[in-house]
Amino acid sequence: MEKLTDMSTTIDDTERELRAQRIVTEWDGIFPVYEAFYIHAIMYAADRAVESFERYDLAHANDQSAPDQVSAVHEALGHAGALSRFFWPSGAGPRRKPAAIALTNARADKLRAAFQLNDKSPLKARALRDALEHFDERLDNYLLSSDAGQYAPIPQIGDSRDLPNGRNHIFKLVDPTLSAFVILDSKFDFASIRTAVVEILIDARTMSKNGDRLRPVPRN
Repeated sequence: MEKLTDMSTTIDDTERELRAQRIVTEWDGIFPVYEAFYIHAIMYAADRAVESFERYDLAHANDQSAPDQVSAVHEALGHAGALSRFFWPSGAGPRRKPAAIALTNARADKLRAAFQLNDKSPLKARALRDALEHFDERLDNYLLSSDAGQYAPIPQIGDSRDLPNGRNHIFKLVDPTLSAFVILDSKFDFASIRTAVVEILIDARTMSKNGDRLRPVPRN
């Protein structure tokens, strides 16, 4: 039986950089022994997103309150954003070392290849991800920039066909007919995101059953 790595060992930045560089050059960003960790992390994020979408379906079918329905979609998209970062990481921070940045990029490349994702995937779009991750800052700017119109600082269920229109300022709204999510007057389609998340979850589960290896799953 293979001995498990002791994760408690503390290493300095130099050694960490050397390890990162070796993983990039020798294993394209992910050490084979650790593929299972990425598969299960991706599976968790995708599963939580799917569960939240299903909770929204149930809430909508039972005509539950607008906050219940909107929060389920908001939560699903939050998990989808976390999932997206595995494949399209955030930009490099000012304190990150070159090898660490190279490792992040190589890891993302390897995961996209394994899950057969390209830049056309709806998960790549950063606008929704940024709107959710930086909601507090967006809210500051939103309130500073809007001078006229009707405001409703509560979650809503409604028709988004003419939104945004400059007259009605939308805090959060879900349009069940169009599968649209409106947040601070910005409108996003979530049906395509949901489809992409389901496909990733199916692939991750298949990879897990096949020995926790990052191998592309044949498409029908």
